[in-house]
Amino acid sequence: MKMLRIALTALWNGDRQADRVVPPSGFTAQLTLFAAGTMAFLAVFALALSLASGRLANIWGQELARTATIRVVAPIDQRSAQTEAALRILETTKGVATARALTDEEQQSLLAPWFGPELAIDALPVPRLIEIVEEDDGMDADGLRLRLAAEVPGAVLDNHSRWRAPLVKAASRLKLLGWVSMILIIATLAAMVTLAANAALSANAQVIAVLRLVGATDSYIAQAFIRRFTLRALTGAAAGTGVGLLAILLLPSTADAGGFLTGLGFQGWHWVVPLVIPFLSGGVAFAATGAAARRTLKELA
Repeated sequence: MKMLRIALTALWNGDRQADRVVPPSGFTAQLTLFAAGTMAFLAVFALALSLASGRLANIWGQELARTATIRVVAPIDQRSAQTEAALRILETTKGVATARALTDEEQQSLLAPWFGPELAIDALPVPRLIEIVEEDDGMDADGLRLRLAAEVPGAVLDNHSRWRAPLVKAASRLKLLGWVSMILIIATLAAMVTLAANAALSANAQVIAVLRLVGATDSYIAQAFIRRFTLRALTGAAAGTGVGLLAILLLPSTADAGGFLTGLGFQGWHWVVPLVIPFLSGGVAFAATGAAARRTLKELA
């Protein structure tokens, strides 16, 4: 704890004399900057994937949970009568907020991607669809099915449970994948910074030996490496985060074309979350460099 407190104080205040222990340039500096920037860039997209998947799971779960559809399968001459009978049943069904039969134009637009816009909907045995929006408390689907079976034999209720569960599960898995990716990115950054710090410590073994001869403590020597590598990681991660946020901004918006990929981004206060990435990268570099410095200095003793 004492070394941690000293290192944090040195990181905040700085020490030009101690900073000279660590070479200001070289492959370790470039490696740390590049690794921190790249990992931060990837972390922005992993975070966007996780947050977008969470929103998607909520949207699919809430919207599909409150909607249902009735398909009225009947001969053309009986379709209207059975549709009206189904609507009358829905008017007296508890938990149904609204119910309406789709028009020929609406059903034709639904089938147009597969059969073309010139489909003659009135000449085909296409079921009439009834759209149901449930109240917050929901409705008794099993009881409604029994009433429909008794009074409207050609009506089939679909509460979308077959479609809702797999979609919500897939979105939840994507959210989990995003967080797992964040953990792997942090671990990779820690490994890269540790390698760079070990290389810098080994390259300065003679300088460290001289510093010890003139009375420098291991804490003082470690401070120099911790400060330099933490600031490198913080700088690289800030640049990578900025580029990642710019790339997210350049993605097509949901208004342009509805879909998952067009909704991959941040909304509202979520834009503040990626700003934590540079500080998290600095913390990872601080811990990794401190551990590497203590281990290597012990070996060089």
